[in-house]
Amino acid sequence: MKLITFERDGRTHVGALNETQETAVSLTDASGGDPRFASMLDLIRAGEDGLRSAGDLLAGEGGDTTHALGDVALRAPLPNPVRLRDCSLFIEHLQPAFRGMARSLAAAAEDPEAEYERLVATGAYDTPPVFSEQVIYYNADHTAISGPNDLIVAPQETRQLDYELEFAAVIGQTTQDVVEADAPGVIFGYTIFNDWSCRDLQSAVMKSQLGVSRGKDFDGANTLGPCIVTPDELGSPYELELAARVNGETWSQGSSSTMHHTFEAAVAHFSRGRTIHAGEVLGTGTVLSGSPVEIGKKLQDGDEVELDVSGIGVLRNRVQLPY
Repeated sequence: MKLITFERDGRTHVGALNETQETAVSLTDASGGDPRFASMLDLIRAGEDGLRSAGDLLAGEGGDTTHALGDVALRAPLPNPVRLRDCSLFIEHLQPAFRGMARSLAAAAEDPEAEYERLVATGAYDTPPVFSEQVIYYNADHTAISGPNDLIVAPQETRQLDYELEFAAVIGQTTQDVVEADAPGVIFGYTIFNDWSCRDLQSAVMKSQLGVSRGKDFDGANTLGPCIVTPDELGSPYELELAARVNGETWSQGSSSTMHHTFEAAVAHFSRGRTIHAGEVLGTGTVLSGSPVEIGKKLQDGDEVELDVSGIGVLRNRVQLPY
């Protein structure tokens, strides 16, 4: 199933796309007010029983519970994740991203090329080995969620907003000490994730060695959507094609086959001696070439950004920039 959250006539619905993906079925209405369909988080917490009921409701679609997609407003499928971790499951992009940030910092110098070479020579813009040795992550702001077609308003102080081409797994069970072999059963589904990043702010604060901080911390900075695809429908998450388009022009392309760490490894790592919760989201990090900083491009005010992940869909947003 492709599960969605949408608004219609002032109400929020948990729903699913029909087989042709041309209509949205309100599971909230079709269930007659079943509390498992009050929100996507409620459905996730309902587990396999909730998903079976959702499938039965979708099979019986019709009447006033079914709406043309053009008549509803899609929202982030999970607007209130209980936690959001952005991981470095893709690691090939890190080196060009670090070097791209060095080049951005050097641009203001009297001799930008000499300053860039100086920064690189410090070693601070090399990829530390720990990224390949274990799953590295940071806790993103799970209250700063945006969804399909939302306007992304960049902070006034930034002069370099980037998209990041990612997708994410949604955790479906609250549990501990999951071994990798059992981890697929803990994943509720998959969605697209755009980790909007103010590169100039990020470059400045990362000198503190305390994380990305203000560079990825603003209203709507984490975009999820357009749906959550259940594992039975998606198949292998390691055979997906990813692309990013800006105003219809392809800027980034990649494949999930290049992930260095798996979702299963991440689930095992995070649950070892600790609790993971139903409704958590685990981002992959960016695929190689998956952000403008890596490829020498820059978003402009009014640009439309589309992230396209095969089997999931297209996540589309327009940006409002102060430059």
